[in-house]
Amino acid sequence: MSDLVTGEAVVLGLRTAKLPSRALATGLDLLVQGAALVVTSLVLSFALVDLDGAALAAILLGLMVFFLVGLPVMVETLTRGRSLGKAALGLRVVRSDGGPVRFRHSLVRGLVGFFEIIVLSGVPAAICSAVSADGKRLGDVFAGTLVVRERVPGGGGAANALPPVHPQLLQTIGGELVALDLSAVPEPLWLAIRQLLGRIGELDPAVAHRMSARLADDLAARTGHPVPYGLHPAAYLGAVLTERQRREWTRAQGYGLQHPPRPHVQPPTAPAAPAPASAPAMPTTPPVQAHPQAQAQAQPQPQPAPAAQPAPGTGFAPPA
Repeated sequence: MSDLVTGEAVVLGLRTAKLPSRALATGLDLLVQGAALVVTSLVLSFALVDLDGAALAAILLGLMVFFLVGLPVMVETLTRGRSLGKAALGLRVVRSDGGPVRFRHSLVRGLVGFFEIIVLSGVPAAICSAVSADGKRLGDVFAGTLVVRERVPGGGGAANALPPVHPQLLQTIGGELVALDLSAVPEPLWLAIRQLLGRIGELDPAVAHRMSARLADDLAARTGHPVPYGLHPAAYLGAVLTERQRREWTRAQGYGLQHPPRPHVQPPTAPAAPAPASAPAMPTTPPVQAHPQAQAQAQPQPQPAPAAQPAPGTGFAPPA
């Protein structure tokens, strides 16, 4: 067992591949590469009969470098650490922190492996792998890689890591999850839970159960609610993480409803601007009836008629 630690300080606990399984995987790879090299060399020898010996030797040397170094590096890079032999035995090459390998890691492993496995008949690789606690050969030491098991004998990966949960049990813990107080749970613990659930399919079932139980105990110490009896700790961690995400989403939605977008709010002084334009339309509305006494006071009093003036030249004035 190798206690690999990721960049997020999560201990993976992957099972490393030892010398017998690695030797068998390497033998399968060399068998396929050698067969491809021989077939390609024979085809080119018959196709290039008129070519001189020096050019043919250069072509064969290039083919040997391609099939024994270039092809393994290319396959390992594209498949993220899985060659044909490793895929048959359930192995994978990973970085020392548990991440996938890149081209530079595969190139260093391929170049060093050509000398320690092919040129030196694999003696240095066997000695280094037998001495190393993680089963590393010289190529892994220089490249900073490690060969781990993806498929554990007797296990099924993620399918066996989380056993099926009874629906009634899920309904029972549903109310407890809603009532949990998650304010005391620190962010590093949430990060560790997310990292474990994301990589639980790559772990041995026993290791996954032990790590999830430890994280579940840490979570229970801060929430005050232990894992329900009969529920896998990893399933409980996933349910609590889902409940936290639901609360964050609800809180975000509630904040959006309490604070609507500002473009929909109209300033209160905006309708007062067109008031002068609507002033001429005021007489069309019916007048407001005032109090009779006030209306009588406001009505203009009749003025007395002016005194009649005598008609010119007669001296007669009509009666008033």
